[in-house]
Amino acid sequence: MKFAMILGRHTGIVAEAHTAHKNDVMIIDDWISARDVREYAVEYLPEGLYYDRNRYLDVRDCARCGNRPRACKKCYNYDGQQLAFDLDPENVDCPYHGHIGDKIARGSGLSFCMYEFKQVRGQAIRLLCELCSSYRDVRVVYSGRGFHIVVYDEPAYSLSVGQRKTIAKEFAARYDIDEWVTEGGSRLMRLPYSLNALVSRKCMEIKGERVLKEFDPRHTGQVIPKFARSS
Repeated sequence: MKFAMILGRHTGIVAEAHTAHKNDVMIIDDWISARDVREYAVEYLPEGLYYDRNRYLDVRDCARCGNRPRACKKCYNYDGQQLAFDLDPENVDCPYHGHIGDKIARGSGLSFCMYEFKQVRGQAIRLLCELCSSYRDVRVVYSGRGFHIVVYDEPAYSLSVGQRKTIAKEFAARYDIDEWVTEGGSRLMRLPYSLNALVSRKCMEIKGERVLKEFDPRHTGQVIPKFARSS
């Protein structure tokens, strides 16, 4: 597995020593333990910390590779990709704020309201139940904004590009997912227990359907960092 950091592309906030890399995606492929990844995060203070959904036979070979990421799936070193679904609240058609196209036109494509959040929370519950009928190990992660539904079953890692596209199209007809994530076009997924600096919320796994039904990022203490809590 590889990890990646984006330092300040959206927030514009970046540690002074690393301003030259504000918009870059910085890859971490020389880690051994979680402590190593944490040290990178503390050093660079990124607005986003991610893991690579691709699996590799040896990440050291990736460090020596000069090809673009799109070539990964044809590489001898590629060992499959995690199946994932990304539910973002801004994708919801909102009676108050309109379609995602309307939001982008207003320059508010990343913003969302609680109506939109509750809609994707309900979709996350339904999607989880649907996937659990086909897979044994399906997990829900609050991304700091919406929800990631990820499948850890081994057969899911071996799905072909064509199979992923078929799955993405099928589920996009019923859920407000980002199709390209399920297709495999976006291989980076926000790392659980890291901070989503766009909204000052922790990315965390949500265990249990009951907990998911009651989850509210405005009041659930586990996802609110200390600096964002009212005194």
